[in-house]
Amino acid sequence: MTAYRLVIFDWDGTVMDSTGRIVACMESAARDVGLPPLAPVQIRQIIGLGLPEAIAVLYPQAPVAQRLAMKDRYAHHFIEAEHSPSPLFPHVHDVLQRLREHGLHLAVATGKSRKGLERVWRNTGYGALFDASRCADESLSKPHPAMVHELLAHFSVPPEQALVVGDTTHDLNMAHNAGVASVAVSYGAHDHDVLAKCAPLAMIESMAQLMPVLGLQQLEIA
Repeated sequence: MTAYRLVIFDWDGTVMDSTGRIVACMESAARDVGLPPLAPVQIRQIIGLGLPEAIAVLYPQAPVAQRLAMKDRYAHHFIEAEHSPSPLFPHVHDVLQRLREHGLHLAVATGKSRKGLERVWRNTGYGALFDASRCADESLSKPHPAMVHELLAHFSVPPEQALVVGDTTHDLNMAHNAGVASVAVSYGAHDHDVLAKCAPLAMIESMAQLMPVLGLQQLEIA
């Protein structure tokens, strides 16, 4: 039996393969409001933050009004792109179902807005796989531990019985700040070497590898 009772997943870049879409929409939004283009690698670094915080990091010298306009344009482009939902990463759906069968609580802590997450779940039905969620616009943006603290309280689970799974340093630092262990996925927005500096409990190349980290039988991959 696993010692963990709660697994908290990041969304974009961890559960859903949406990193490329986020980069493209940020590029389009910046172009719409007349801000200079940035390299995709720069944009990838802010994935996981709340949208206002992300834009402020990318364009710290831009006037507030221009950042707000970029936020609106990003939302426009992302909603348009979501007419064709991004896929889940390989094995994610099977792993989530298996964890539920083992009685673990599953939650999401994401930089997405509540409207954004609910829209994805409405379009895909994936929300049924989770018991609770927290979004950056109703709490505090990563790496602040607030979202994790709120989920721990919601499930009455102590920090040592929870695990955060994410693809960015923002996820891993959020977990550290909350006193919770973390697992890094190497297939998302941030590079392996950068994630390793955050000293996660484990680094996995596929969600299927999460099972043994939790003390459960390895998921069989066809």
